[in-house]
Amino acid sequence: MRLLFIGDIVGRPGRRALKENLPGLQRELDIDFVVANGENAAGGNGITREVARELLASGIDVITMGNHVWDHKEIFELIEREKRILRPANYPPGVPGVGLGVFETRGGVEIVVLNLAGRVFMPELDCPFRVADHLLEQLGDSPKVILVDFHAEATSEKMALGWYLAGRVSAVCGTHTHVQTADERVLPGGTAYITDVGMTGPRDSVIGVKKELVLSKFLTQLPRRFEVAPGPYQFNAVVIDIDDETGEARQIKRIQNYE
Repeated sequence: MRLLFIGDIVGRPGRRALKENLPGLQRELDIDFVVANGENAAGGNGITREVARELLASGIDVITMGNHVWDHKEIFELIEREKRILRPANYPPGVPGVGLGVFETRGGVEIVVLNLAGRVFMPELDCPFRVADHLLEQLGDSPKVILVDFHAEATSEKMALGWYLAGRVSAVCGTHTHVQTADERVLPGGTAYITDVGMTGPRDSVIGVKKELVLSKFLTQLPRRFEVAPGPYQFNAVVIDIDDETGEARQIKRIQNYE
């Protein structure tokens, strides 16, 4: 099977990039399943019912989230009802929604998507390593294809989880920093890995935010309300080829499209 994972979608420019790039990629690359991180899809922070509907209608099969998951109040009801939206699984018990889902690709292959959040320079949650252990143990030997979105800040934490899960999952894809890394590889045991998939959003920005607002923040240290930057977009993603029978990744390739 061939999986497409799209980096953090940021605001209206990111959603436009999605509409203009995803249909063509699905045809050209014969994509079987699409996952995208949507935690910045609504105005740069969180997701709304309308934006979620737009993303799912565009061809995304599963939306993963991160530390901005709760930024809009309507998510509390939405995430309970819409099982194609996942929040980090290592939130404490009793939190709305789920962090793991079992889905089916266009070719009829079962695929597990697991969303985890890091703890270094991030809100303190349960241990992502131990939560992953617990959930993988519950899954048993089937299904074979397992994708992990690790929404984390520290490169070291992402790499550590990649090695920790090597041979146990099909792919570990990092999100959150909005800068695509050039370290994609297949780890021993058939686990595709990349530290950060990157950002699908405004190219002429500081990780999606208007440049002048971020510069003012750095220069003055005064609080500023960040806004999504206008202008041309970038589309960052990875495409992963996975053996249906074994769940082992064969290759991972980066995608960088620009307006």
